[in-house]
Amino acid sequence: MSKSSKVKPTPEVIHKPSKEFSAKARIPSMAAYKKLYKESIDKPEKFWAKEAKELTWQKPWSKVLDWKAPFAKWFDGGKLNVCENCVDRHAFGARKNKAAIIWEGEPGDRRVITYGQLHKEVCRFANVLEKNGIKKNDRVLIYMPMVPEAAIAMLACARIGAVHNVVFGGFASEAILDRLEDSGSVAVITADGGWRRGKVIPLKPAVDEALSRYTAAKIKRVIVLKRTGNDIKMVSGRDSWWHEEVTEVSNKHVAKPFDSEHPLFVLYTSGSTGKPKGILHTSGGYLTGTYATCKYIFDMRDEDVYWCTADVGWITGHSYIVYGPLANGATQVMYEGAPNEPDFGRFWKMIEEYGVTIFYTAPTAIRAFIKAGDHFPAGYDLSSLRLLGSVGEPINPEAWNWYHKHIGGGRCPIVDTWWQTETGAILISPIPGATPCKPGTATHPFFGIDAAILDDAGKECKPNEDGRLVIRKPWPSMTRTIYGDKARFKKTYFSDYPGLYTAGDGARRDKDGNFWIIGRLDDVLNVSGHRLGTAEIESALVAHPAVAEAAVVGRPDDMKGQAVAAFVTLKSGFQESEHLIIELRNHVGKLIGAIAKPDDIYCTPGLPKTRSGKIMRRLLKELVTKGEISGNITTLEDYNVITALQEKVKKK
Repeated sequence: MSKSSKVKPTPEVIHKPSKEFSAKARIPSMAAYKKLYKESIDKPEKFWAKEAKELTWQKPWSKVLDWKAPFAKWFDGGKLNVCENCVDRHAFGARKNKAAIIWEGEPGDRRVITYGQLHKEVCRFANVLEKNGIKKNDRVLIYMPMVPEAAIAMLACARIGAVHNVVFGGFASEAILDRLEDSGSVAVITADGGWRRGKVIPLKPAVDEALSRYTAAKIKRVIVLKRTGNDIKMVSGRDSWWHEEVTEVSNKHVAKPFDSEHPLFVLYTSGSTGKPKGILHTSGGYLTGTYATCKYIFDMRDEDVYWCTADVGWITGHSYIVYGPLANGATQVMYEGAPNEPDFGRFWKMIEEYGVTIFYTAPTAIRAFIKAGDHFPAGYDLSSLRLLGSVGEPINPEAWNWYHKHIGGGRCPIVDTWWQTETGAILISPIPGATPCKPGTATHPFFGIDAAILDDAGKECKPNEDGRLVIRKPWPSMTRTIYGDKARFKKTYFSDYPGLYTAGDGARRDKDGNFWIIGRLDDVLNVSGHRLGTAEIESALVAHPAVAEAAVVGRPDDMKGQAVAAFVTLKSGFQESEHLIIELRNHVGKLIGAIAKPDDIYCTPGLPKTRSGKIMRRLLKELVTKGEISGNITTLEDYNVITALQEKVKKK
């Protein structure tokens, strides 16, 4: 990392929480935040034990933390059922008739599911799973649209101790196959299709294609939800319909206790190598982290109507649609489709109609809303909103200010949250009733999170010096390992600085202690808030018969944050053409998913390599970012390659 930041200093525009908001907030001032934060760092086990005690445990723990770096056990010896904490304890109490999920499908169909009803639906599906031979520790792959049944399936798995593996509905069959094989899943829960921008997106065919090549384990059952009614193939003896299965079982099911460290789910995230990493999260610590962050960061209270616009296929959907909000007994909105269907007023109309008070979305969406025009939000009453959130990538100050003014009416605090699939829950964020916010910064660490920025030598950076973001102490919701690969887990997250978690993000801290996230340090792109491994995309390109070699880098993009730029060399007998470029883009989309399609593809006779044969991706990134290269290129094997590439990029 460089010794000093090259980022232009941001004007000192500070937004303080209003007196009205702070007066009612759980944490009403910076003094209160600092006091509790100090206590949580000095005595983290005491702090986390207090939070965990607000959950329902069927057996108390004997030890809060057993830390043998890099492996942690939280609430060791304790037993609980995650589903019981998210559903039963509300369904049999004062929240029985309270709305848990207010769902809207893209075509306009709607459902309201109370906690009492949710309990019955989850129990039924838990019985369905057990009836089909699914048991504790079995891995279940879930590939569904944004419908309540996706959450029900996850909760039912948690209820019986099965380990769910949710795959984002935008991924293709190759991604499903990778995740099936790595996890050894024995069952699949899917749907015929889902709605997106007025069209049916088929899902079952991708599952069929993946299963036709899956031999790692015997599939006990494929359960299919009928959502869109599109024609699909049902394999006799393997496939069954959700609606038929649930009519054959009871709506009563006893939630059994599982060890605090019992696996809850595996969620795959792109790595800097071609193979996705199966991030394993366990039960007690993960639930404690998501519960506490929801409570404090979203200042969540019983009367709120909360809406996180993420998909359950990502960690944000796991932590801040399914587990965190439901553990808090929240009422939340869930939406199936695109934000611009039928137009960019869709979200604002829903906020007005459902009286949403807390809204959590991504900077990519915010930038799309800005481009669509101020008249869309101006046409709706957004006065119900009291808190806004941002997730997925750093939010640029311009987008922050627009969000604050046009959506929050200048009155709503914005919690700009930093966290990862691996962290399980938010680690750095404003506390809405306490933290003065500078647009563009995630501000300060959450309680119990000992975050720092270190240089390459392991020394803490001075204010405004760029460095590597690390977490120095364990926290409950941290990933326990990479599924089936402890050695990769150690190397990926704990090898840079022994005993410290390395996030893989560059960051700096200003004179007021605010954390500014700069971006990824490894070969992982952040495209519209989705992490994509460059090696994964390169592998997909090389799998095409026309491509001999490929290199992928990211370039800045006003809408997506990062766009995918690919450089390919073609095999003998193939020539560059517009048709081939389209074919290559679609090929990547077929193997990985539409979100991975390269925005730019440059066909070139060669790639910049060192004399040892290593591709100098740094030079490619400079070309697509600045149009020129800088720095030391003495190790470059062929200087003519750079000249040819510069001409290619200029013509684009």
